[in-house]
Amino acid sequence: MRIGIDLGGTKIEGVTVATDGSVIARERVPTPRDYRASVDAIAGLARRLESAAGVPCTVGVGIPGTATPAGLVKNANSVWLIGHPLARDLESILGRPVRLMNDANCFAISEAADGAGAGASIVFGVILGTGVGGGIVVDGKCLEGANRISGEWGHNPLPWPGDDERPGPECYCGRRGCIETFLSGPAFERQYAEQAGRSLPAADIAAAAARGEPTASGLLARYHDRLARALASVINVVDPDVIVLGGGMSNLPGLAGSVAPLLPRYVFSDSVVTRVVRNAHGDSSGVRGAAWLWPATA
Repeated sequence: MRIGIDLGGTKIEGVTVATDGSVIARERVPTPRDYRASVDAIAGLARRLESAAGVPCTVGVGIPGTATPAGLVKNANSVWLIGHPLARDLESILGRPVRLMNDANCFAISEAADGAGAGASIVFGVILGTGVGGGIVVDGKCLEGANRISGEWGHNPLPWPGDDERPGPECYCGRRGCIETFLSGPAFERQYAEQAGRSLPAADIAAAAARGEPTASGLLARYHDRLARALASVINVVDPDVIVLGGGMSNLPGLAGSVAPLLPRYVFSDSVVTRVVRNAHGDSSGVRGAAWLWPATA
């Protein structure tokens, strides 16, 4: 049995996965905004899931960041994790090895295995949520890279910016104009509030656009174009067979279908055959991928 845990900004989700890939137990708890409390919450979740399984389980954890070669968390938008040896601390409490990987990589692994990217040679898995990240899977293997930041397109600058997009909003990483500051859920909602003078959740903004509200319609069209520009820069480098959209913003109606026709404007090719699709496993994809950080025979 394998346990997968997805450490999100607002919730921690854990699942127990059987050898055939089916999920046999699941639990969610709120994410504490404190490092030590987060470690305790993850460990407690793993223990309860293992107890429910009734057999020893491997543990894989997806995090909103990555770990340095020394095992310290970096690049996490859950900033209370940064600089801490999360895997080592969990191993000490649980008494077994724990595998840690970026949550977007876990999402990509899941979708490439038996999700919307199944059967494709190169899959780029995209997270459009509280943050913006990505993972690259080639022939079933996730690429982490020398610096363990492969797929981190959200912290590249927005491509081909207009005058009103420069220098761009400030990002928690210390720079301005990162893709994340334009395409994350909070960024989309902030842009609407600035233009409309009222705050709405992203889903309600999309619904307002469907009703023909000018501010919402214009903002959503601009979101589509910005996403197309950002994905085109990935296609120009990685040239994936399929791009799988995940995260809360991927739930906007028709997002993949609206973005795909815009790609030829920006991709350096006379044709674009890369497919853009919504994920198959929804919110469960990242946590399933975390479980699969260990082989089924482990």
